[in-house]
Amino acid sequence: MAKEVKEIQKENEALKLKMEQVAALEEKVKSAAGIVVVDYRGITVEEDTKLRTALREAGVEYKVIKNRLILRAFKNSGYEGLDSVFEGPTAVAFSYDDATAPARIISENSKKLNKLAIKGGVVENQVMDAAGITKIASIPSKTVLIGQLLGLLTSPMRSLAVALNEVAKKQA
Repeated sequence: MAKEVKEIQKENEALKLKMEQVAALEEKVKSAAGIVVVDYRGITVEEDTKLRTALREAGVEYKVIKNRLILRAFKNSGYEGLDSVFEGPTAVAFSYDDATAPARIISENSKKLNKLAIKGGVVENQVMDAAGITKIASIPSKTVLIGQLLGLLTSPMRSLAVALNEVAKKQA
């Protein structure tokens, strides 16, 4: 009888721990701008370390999480249609600032390694399949886009300054 009570207590503690993990994952899912789900099967420890380093430098959190826990967190957050994504070995990359960063970095590494397989994800609250995430990966980072915009905005002024300078040279 005492053994049964101890076993029930252990099961309750394990269930409580899992519920806490799901709640923490749910917070991450809700606050993330971009989430990419990856099948990491076949990569070596060295390749995984390089991937994790690149993701960390971009401010992306990368974790291997039990499928049932992360799927429950996604469902609790209101995302449906991801059941098939969470099959087999799964790692999840969360980005809280740049929605395209995890897709871009993982896509670059999957091309180099030919082992990483993008399963799907969520970008700006939109559930996407692997093809959608691959398209998102082709979008430049926010800083690059801002630089391009500034270049476009300053181009007419620069052209005007050069033209006025040439006119001043001719008159002198």
